[in-house]
This record gives sequence, structure tokens and C-alpha cells, in this order.
Amino acid sequence: MKIYEIYFSPTGGTKKVATILAGALGDAISPVNLTDSKTDFHNTVLTQEDIAVIAVPSYGGRVPAIAAKRLLATHGNGACAVLVCVYGNRAYEDTLAELEDVAKQAGFRVIAAVAAIAEHSIVHQFAAGRPDAQDSEQLLAFGKQIREKISKGDTAQPAIPGNRPYKKAGGAGLVPKPTKQCVKCGACAKECPVQAIDIHNPQKVDENVCISCMRCICVCPHSARKVNSAVLSAVGLALKKVCSDRKNCELFV
Repeated sequence: MKIYEIYFSPTGGTKKVATILAGALGDAISPVNLTDSKTDFHNTVLTQEDIAVIAVPSYGGRVPAIAAKRLLATHGNGACAVLVCVYGNRAYEDTLAELEDVAKQAGFRVIAAVAAIAEHSIVHQFAAGRPDAQDSEQLLAFGKQIREKISKGDTAQPAIPGNRPYKKAGGAGLVPKPTKQCVKCGACAKECPVQAIDIHNPQKVDENVCISCMRCICVCPHSARKVNSAVLSAVGLALKKVCSDRKNCELFV
């Protein structure tokens, strides 16, 4: 039996949650990074004895389309799956339901699901520093419950919240742009999950392809990419009411 940590995590928050949960299930963990546009995910082949932690961020209450596409390229072959959606303390809406459907199409058996919180990838004051020690403790306890379920041979699927049809997916919204500090090193273009940045001229961004994942900001070694400050401030004000109260992680098992 292998533990697979399959994740789409442009800014690292989803990866942190996935790593905590996967570590609670076993020691030998095989990572599968759905964020990497250069990987051929058709080569990811599991067996019925394996366990996969499949983690994605919630983008406007939905699974990022590119993450769903890459997950569908994998071969679950009946492996047990623990689904994880990570959100920035607002709401995850239909993310888990959609992830459930995609995982099943890829051949996984869904035995548990978790909704967890990480620092908001755009407006960082919301859920700042999360997952924190309290989250880690809760996620480790979730992992123990899931492990106990597996040890009993119980592969029953839990009731997972969400609507079908899913809510309508939103557009990119905020597209990071280069500042005067940009030296055209190309790090952002190489790391962009959807290749929206011109590798020859990183100052050119295809706004129709960009998914506002903020990875380019996260990986820039010169802090030379930013979103419009006025728009960012407006987004922060709009989210303040729904994101200010601390939300806890949820387990469905």
C-alpha cells in the first residue's frame, strides 16, 4: 500500500493541508503535483490497495478547471481517496461535490472528505498563517479517524455537501502584472500552472488564460508581480464580513 499526495497548490496553502493529512495516514508518501504544467499525469497509476489524499483549493466555490482536467488524466484503479478542499475562510460551496465527481471519473473510491482553511491566496489578512497549530491538531485527529475507518475495511462513501448542478464558475478577476522591478528572469512563466505568461517576455500575460491563482507572485524572486492595489482593496472590503470570523475544518467520514 502506498499513500499518494495529489495536490493542486499554486501558493502552498493546499499543499500544507494535504501534507498534514497524508502524514497522518502513513509514512511513505508519493507526491503528485497537479500544479506542474510539465508533468504527464497519465503516468500516475494507482492500485486498489493504495490511498490517495486529493487536495485542491476552492476557487469561487468550484474546483479549478485545470486541476480537474489533470486529475482526470490519472488512473485511480479503485484506490481509496480522501478528498480535501482548502478555502480562504469564506466558503467552499460546491468544491467538494465537484471534486467527488471528478475523483470517481478518474477511478477512485471516495471514503472521506475534508474542508480545511488556509491563508487567503489573494487577500492575505484573511486566515493569515493558517493552517496553524489548531488546524494541524484537528487535521491530525481527522487523519486518525480516517485511518481507523480504513483499518476496519470500511470503504463506505460519506455524504458530501454541495449542489448539482454546481454554481457557475467565475472569471479570472485579478490578473497579476509585472512592476518596474521585473528583470524578465522568467521564473513566473516557468511556474505558471496554465502557462498564461509569455516565457520570452514575462511582462506579457494572456488574461483569458490566467486563473488568478497568484503563483507568479508567490514564486517571483524579486517581488516584482502584483495585482492592482485599488482592486485588491475593494476585494478586501467585500470579503471582510464573510471572512473575518474563524471557521473550523470539517470532516465527512
